[in-house]
Amino acid sequence: MKVGIDAIQMYIPKVVLPIEKLAIARNIDAAKLSKGLGLEAMRLTDIDEDVVSMGTTAVHRLLQQENITLSKVDRLYVGTESSIDNSKPVASYILQNIVQLDGENKSIDCDAVDFTFACIGAVDALQNCLDYIRLNPTKKAIVVATDFAKYDLASTGEYTQGAGAFAVLVSADPKIMTIDQEVGVATRGVFDFFKPKQYIETTQNNVKVKLPVVKDEPVFDGQYSNECYINQISAAYEKFKTEKAAFNDATDWDLICMHLPYCFQGRRTFIEIFIKENLLLLENATGENYKEKLRSVVKSEAYQNFVQEKIAPSEYLSAKVGNCYTGSIFLGLISALVNSIQQANSVKTIGFIGYGSGSKSKAFQGNLVENWQENFDAQSIMENFEDLVEIDFETYEKLHKNQLSQALVNDKTFRIEKIEAENLVLVGARYYAYKEVDKKVASIV
Repeated sequence: MKVGIDAIQMYIPKVVLPIEKLAIARNIDAAKLSKGLGLEAMRLTDIDEDVVSMGTTAVHRLLQQENITLSKVDRLYVGTESSIDNSKPVASYILQNIVQLDGENKSIDCDAVDFTFACIGAVDALQNCLDYIRLNPTKKAIVVATDFAKYDLASTGEYTQGAGAFAVLVSADPKIMTIDQEVGVATRGVFDFFKPKQYIETTQNNVKVKLPVVKDEPVFDGQYSNECYINQISAAYEKFKTEKAAFNDATDWDLICMHLPYCFQGRRTFIEIFIKENLLLLENATGENYKEKLRSVVKSEAYQNFVQEKIAPSEYLSAKVGNCYTGSIFLGLISALVNSIQQANSVKTIGFIGYGSGSKSKAFQGNLVENWQENFDAQSIMENFEDLVEIDFETYEKLHKNQLSQALVNDKTFRIEKIEAENLVLVGARYYAYKEVDKKVASIV
């Protein structure tokens, strides 16, 4: 029995800051960001957007595209590391928004839960749903990846920011891609990147107290995080090779989709796997000698051809969006599929290598079904890259600091209508509205 991706949709915020504007304001060489890291722009959440509004919009678009209702779906599983609630899952907010938009306000028999492991949470959700459908082939599940990558102003992660949500319909006999059961996993518990509960000291009634604070911006060590990324993806890939007997090496994959915290991360790190598989032995080289030999392999015709053929197709949209955390690997998939249609390329197998800081990697394989192009709505997907609202750097900083009082975009999507601050019983409850049909929906803490 074949199980996999039956349909996919997405939502990317319309607010955009060109990377060149950030480079000029931060006195960074723009070429370092564009040519060195592959960055073109950052997509940013508007003042009335969050992971719930983005995720709900992506799910709503998927349901409309497939002409089904949520009552036909058994699982709504979300991967995110940007949750708005320390108790109930983002999945429950999205479910309630969709149910009430359909004019209902009751429970439905759809399971809803979140998966959190930094950027790999949505891959975990996907594989859980794949296993469920293998056991229950008449059922359907939706996997949602919804996140925004926000870093401290002027930090080394600032130029990698991005946002977006992706909704994936999982079923038996899928119309786009089957996904093999074999998975390579590599996990460690490290502090390369994390979002801890922190405390600030203040005085209340003449008594010093410590108040807990949870920031959207992470604590991270860029160099160490990159080292963890390389170690974990390499280990997961090697494990996958032992799990899938018929797999030889990366040349078996027509395309490769990796987690991309910035556009060129995949090509800059897969080199370690490429060197090992091609028996380019560098272990006797150390220090600057090793770096010099590594650069020579990176610049070699063999590796550059490998990158352009197998990795670059998944990068194009990442350059225009930025890091979507859990959604990054799905953005890469969509980018590769759009590129395959535009270039009329014959693609059959896609290798996936996901990564989440903290840290874990998973490697697995997808297989495009015959005539998948007929069931992939590339036109509506690319509407996410039309009618953008470009902002200047001053507006960007105000948006980052939550200093704007009016939304920048008036779009046909779910938006935050209100966050309760007066009713003490419901303080923090978030209410959402869908502008296109002018129906208000509520999600309550």
